[in-house]
Amino acid sequence: MSGITISPIAHIRTPFKDKFGLPRQSGRVSSLTGEIVFEPQFRNPDAIRGLDGFSHIWLIFEFSQSHRENFSPTVRPPRLGGNRRVGVFASRSPFRPNSLGLSCVKLKEIRHDANLGDVLEVEGIDLLDGTPIFDLKPYLPHADCIPDALGGFADEFASYKLEVVCPDSLAELLPDNIRDAVFSCLAEDPRPSYQNDPNRIYTMSFDKYEIDFTSDGKAVCINNVRESFNE
Repeated sequence: MSGITISPIAHIRTPFKDKFGLPRQSGRVSSLTGEIVFEPQFRNPDAIRGLDGFSHIWLIFEFSQSHRENFSPTVRPPRLGGNRRVGVFASRSPFRPNSLGLSCVKLKEIRHDANLGDVLEVEGIDLLDGTPIFDLKPYLPHADCIPDALGGFADEFASYKLEVVCPDSLAELLPDNIRDAVFSCLAEDPRPSYQNDPNRIYTMSFDKYEIDFTSDGKAVCINNVRESFNE
């Protein structure tokens, strides 16, 4: 069987340079924003004509930091503690045969940039900075929404959240426009599920900030916020 070659139509800009802390699903952190910048050959305004009539879009992207040479038929979803295996096609694991991902995000605005053309500002992202986008399509509520669909093992964790505890003196170090997104990402519990040491200090990088925290599995306690100068 012959293969096919696909190339990115765009890349997304987000506050996450590392996978740690990134929401495990799109839409879980509605305040987390990104910008989709088209490649030069796709910066034709006709290509997105009518897109502003849709509130949400599907992104087909590449898990660019999750390539594996060998195919594994099973994976260990983090929410199952990292020790229970399910089929790769019964999961949303990034470790897939073709490293393709699918996310639904809110289209906040289409902004024209003199150098970059039309830039899509989106909300509810779950993508790393620089992730290649292969295609995007409008979300259709009448076709894409199935209210009585079953969510398998994932339904058990649909409402999973941790309390975020942060001293005012540290919260004030985060700009107003990103504070809610940082707290919401931490509430998703970015720790590996097999690690539950309440004294272990974790560090989440977000934009130009690094946030140190601990967690007992019920709450996230922020104990340091600092600017990172390793740009």
